[in-house]
Parts: sequence; structure tokens; C-alpha cells
Amino acid sequence: MKFSFLLQYLKYQNIMKKLLFTASVFSSLILNSQSINLEEFASGFTSPVEITNANDSRLFVVQQDGKIKIVQPNGSVVTTNFLDISSKVNYGGERGLLGLTFHPQYPTNGYFFVYYNNTAGNIIVARYTVTSDPNVADPNSEKILLNIPKPFANHNGGSIHFAPDGNLWIVTGDGGNAGDPNNNAQNKNSLLGKMLRIDVNATGAYNIPAGNPFVGVDGADEVWSYGLRNAWKWSFDLTTGNAMIADVGQGEIEEINKMPIIQAGINYGWRCYEGNTPYNTSGCASATTMTFPIAVYDHSGGKCSITGGYVYRGSLYPVLQGKYFFADYCSTQIGILNSDNSITWTPAYDGNNFSTFGQDSQKELYVAAVNNGKVYKITTGLLSTQENNGLSQIKIHPNPASEKIFIEGLKDKKVSAEIISAEGRKILENAPINNDNSIDISGIPPGVYYINLKSGELKSYSRKVIIE
Repeated sequence: MKFSFLLQYLKYQNIMKKLLFTASVFSSLILNSQSINLEEFASGFTSPVEITNANDSRLFVVQQDGKIKIVQPNGSVVTTNFLDISSKVNYGGERGLLGLTFHPQYPTNGYFFVYYNNTAGNIIVARYTVTSDPNVADPNSEKILLNIPKPFANHNGGSIHFAPDGNLWIVTGDGGNAGDPNNNAQNKNSLLGKMLRIDVNATGAYNIPAGNPFVGVDGADEVWSYGLRNAWKWSFDLTTGNAMIADVGQGEIEEINKMPIIQAGINYGWRCYEGNTPYNTSGCASATTMTFPIAVYDHSGGKCSITGGYVYRGSLYPVLQGKYFFADYCSTQIGILNSDNSITWTPAYDGNNFSTFGQDSQKELYVAAVNNGKVYKITTGLLSTQENNGLSQIKIHPNPASEKIFIEGLKDKKVSAEIISAEGRKILENAPINNDNSIDISGIPPGVYYINLKSGELKSYSRKVIIE
């Protein structure tokens, strides 16, 4: 992550204060243009670097200074810290408290896990426990799982998530300095520059899960995949069974990787390659043994450092389904990765250096800016099914459906319809609506889809449907 050098500069800037930002982005999906809105949801944070949830209505915001705050559903911030380990955290530059995730059985065991740099600069992954007060954790309950020394201050990684199998996945940076001088990312015996996978349900620190690729062969048992430089935020997209990894480039190229959850031992190529371009191939394996990113972008237009996000899987804005949201820290733009792996950029949100994205328990998306301490909710002003005023008379039935699906309540006879898969792939385009107000869906495989209606009068209407 390359945001520390900007912080001092930005302190002296006249940062515009806005409650609502709107940018038009262009997409082939549903409309020629769609409106992406950032609605200010909560503020007053110190260098927010993670947003997550405990499968309830609250949001948890991780501050880089070593504190975790709780945000209520109305956007109010609980005054008392959920956790304060600032005395243990080396905060400054790219170091600090960087990651948080909750155990799958958190409601019964109260366990959650954090990722931070200790006062020596080492990477620490530790477990903590909540108290009887659900808004307060016990700072004395720490159980350290990993303590990884680092040669330099930068490239700390820090994003952690639980997979559906209950194992904890941890991404580490390559240890720092330019060009990975110690070749940590390609060294399978180093825990730096890696995706690690461990079983935290252990009496000791952790167990090694079955299936880790280097058990009994050359390589550290904890390593799941390798060849990452400084993956600044990654996430699971469980709908498609992938992990989405945003890896910060050296000086020219930022990259997005898509990793099948079941595929172990992937080599993403750093330091041999920056993105898909040779960087330092001395002593490197053949490029055919490496997995290259599905999308890259260069530093034109003031771009410098990718902030990874999430594939949208919420229900309020079907038009966004299957799209991966990320940002560039320096250009202050949000990027959208489309289903064909093309990137659409919003205009710049001046004064917002985006440091993290997050989801609530309903999988709606949020984004935070490290420089102004604000958290925004991502919305779209056009296609929320709850915001289509005057369209409540439209009924789509049956649902689930097979053979035919019927649309009732249409006033405009020039409506066109399309059906899109949950992954964002267009299945039917300009589908005819028959005289009985039906659409023939007999050739569509069973699954979850979105039916989208549009016309001059209707503008747009979306509805999730299940085809049997």
C-alpha cells in the first residue's frame, strides 16, 4: 500500500466536505449509463483500514492506530471502543492494526481475529474474545497464532477472512523495500508474500488443514499460494467460489487476481512479474508455471495503488450484481470490474483516498477514506427495486418459474426485457414480451437470474428470479 507518503501533504489541503457524491459510470449492463452514489454513512475515524460485520446489523471499523469502533445501523458510532490494543501496535506509514474477521461460530464462542504490526514491526495474527457486553472485547484475552518477523517497514498485507470450510486465510506482504530484495514472495519457505491457510480450531496456536499444498514437500506448511507483492485487501466471492485479490504493483502496474477457492499452490509471479510484465526474472521458474492477473491497469491519470474490494452480492441494486468494486488510492477513483474483465472507472472523488471496502451482513457495500476518516455506503440511484417510485403495480410471476414468466402491470407497450445471470452475463437481450405478457425462458438453464425491464417511460426495473 502506498498511501503513507500522501498523508502529510493532504493535511494541508482544503478537503471538500460532501454528504453525497455522484459519479456517472458507463457499462454495457442494463443501461448506457448508471449512477454510482457514495452516501456518507459514518465519520470521525482515525485512518480506517477495514470494514466488516459479525453477521448482525452492526459494522466494525478497524482503525490503523490500534482501535476498533462499532457503527450502529443508523450510522452512529459507539463511543466506547470495541477493542483498543494501541499500546501493542506499531502505527505509522503502512504499519498498524490492519485486519479483522469473526469466527464462524462467533455468536457462541465470542472469538475474533486481528492482524497487526507489533512494536517490533512483526506481523501478528491473534485471537481475542468478546466480553458479556457485545460492544466490548476483552483486551487481555489475546492468543497469538502467528508472529512473523519483517525485514522492512512497508508491504504488510493484512487482510484476513474465514473460508466456508472454517479455515482462516491470511495474506501477507513480501516484507518490503523495492523489488522484494530478499525474494520472499517466490521463496515457498517464507511466510511473506503469501496467502496462508490455517485451522484455528486447535488447542495450540493452530493446525495445518488437509489440502495445504506444501505439507511434506519443499515449502512452509501454512502456505496456500505465493508470489504476491502487497495484496492490499482481498475478499471471497462465494457465489462463484473465488477469492478476489488486489495486488499493489511496484511502480507501473496494478493487478486483480481471481483465485478458485479449491485451487492450491498458485504462483502469482512477483518478483518475476509485475502484473503480466517481466520485472526481475533472474532465477525464476517458467512463466507457464505462474498464474497471471485477470485484469491490470497502469499509472496513467494519476493512479498509483490499488485498494481491493468485493464483488457486489447485495439485493438492493441488482444492476450491480457480479461486478467487482475496487479503487485507486491516488486517483481517488472507484473501479468496476465487469464480467468480461474490462474496467470501468468513475470520475475522481476529490479528497477521498480510499483505503478499504467492506460488506454489511446483507452484503451491501461500503468504502472508507483513510485521509478524512469517513465511511460511505455505495448505492445506485437508478435501479434499486425499493426506489422505483410508481412501479409497485408491476408483478413478475411465478417465481420460481419455468417455461414462461409473466409480467403484469405494464403501461408502456414498448418495454424491452433482458435476463442476466447472477455473474452478470447477459442471457437474453431484447427479449420479446408476448401478447399474454409472457417471456419464453424455456431455453435457460436452472439458476438465479435478474430480469430487467427498460423503456423511455419506465426507465428501468429489476427483479431477481429463480428459473427451475
